[in-house]
Amino acid sequence: MGLLSNTVSLTQFRVAGDYVPTPEWIAQVGERLQQQAMRSIERSSEELALGWVLLDDFEQTDFEQTTSWWREDYLSFSLRRDQRRVPAALVRGELQREQRRFLQENPGLHRVPRERNDELKELVRQRLLVRVLPSPTVYDVLWHLPSGCVTLCHLSSKAIDEFTDLFQMTFPGLRLVLFHPLERARTVVPELVPALDALAAVEAETPVLEQIEKGRWLGYDFLLWLAYQTLHGSPAYRVCRLGPASEEETFTAWLDERFQLTTDGGLQKVTVVGPQDNFSEVCTALRQGKQIAEATLYLEKNEHLWRLTLKGELFQLASFKCPAVRIDRSAEIEDEQLAVFYERMHVLEEGQQLFDSLLAHFLQQRLGDGWETLEARLQQWLAQP
Repeated sequence: MGLLSNTVSLTQFRVAGDYVPTPEWIAQVGERLQQQAMRSIERSSEELALGWVLLDDFEQTDFEQTTSWWREDYLSFSLRRDQRRVPAALVRGELQREQRRFLQENPGLHRVPRERNDELKELVRQRLLVRVLPSPTVYDVLWHLPSGCVTLCHLSSKAIDEFTDLFQMTFPGLRLVLFHPLERARTVVPELVPALDALAAVEAETPVLEQIEKGRWLGYDFLLWLAYQTLHGSPAYRVCRLGPASEEETFTAWLDERFQLTTDGGLQKVTVVGPQDNFSEVCTALRQGKQIAEATLYLEKNEHLWRLTLKGELFQLASFKCPAVRIDRSAEIEDEQLAVFYERMHVLEEGQQLFDSLLAHFLQQRLGDGWETLEARLQQWLAQP
């Protein structure tokens, strides 16, 4: 599910460090992307390769033309990962043949010595690697220059680690900070940052991993609040964050279809799937001490609908489905590609604008004077059989 697909999964970061997107800086970006572009390992025995490729064609690694990856406020490219995988059964069969050959050449031995066996295993693996074509995987990347937000279209921790390492190798002096719940909350309610950090018992200099750990409650409380609002509150909210939608426009938001609940620490998990009438199964799990760790969220404005699975621990947006992109098919091919890109950016940003507005409404209540009253209502709701 790539950036231009109708459904995509997003992990987001903030760029830390100074940069000014002048034409000279953009030219340097192209040079740096070219230096770390994907290099083919098809004719070698290398097992793994990482590098940048163009967004529209993962076979293309030429970043000389800025128009292929720079589009006004956006830099868009992809991380390609090629890896060879030799089936274990094939390695085992080849190794047994080598072991038999070794014992025939050394009749005084009844078994292959451990060190020699390790050497044979590595020899077999290297021999087989040359005969196996690398399998490519592509992760799309979007860098929104005005906000300094970088989006990776993948959720796995391995992809995140490989991406951040290569990004920081490509752009010395810049680093990526995961857009975890506390970090995102600071951007949507900047006026409430002191109260937020005091509640989480963190400071701006607190290490990111510690902030993620101390901010777990934010995802849990947000999803619990949304579940309560879905059943007992008003489903209508107003846009209060900047973006494609006009401020003060109204939209609706609710949870449905899928919930995953867990104990704090994730030792036990319960998944509830299917249309929910009164969240009875969810409430039962909550009364047993579990927390809502992720859930499917719907956002609707006018006739447009967005659907995503919010992962509360890191605020990753999984299976983020936006309104379909429609363009004029009579346009030229190049214009059509640009039209698809910009229209796709529009619906993606609008969906995130609605999500951030919803989060802001929650935070204003969570950090305001009326939270104790609302929390009592939540507990009363959960106590009902």
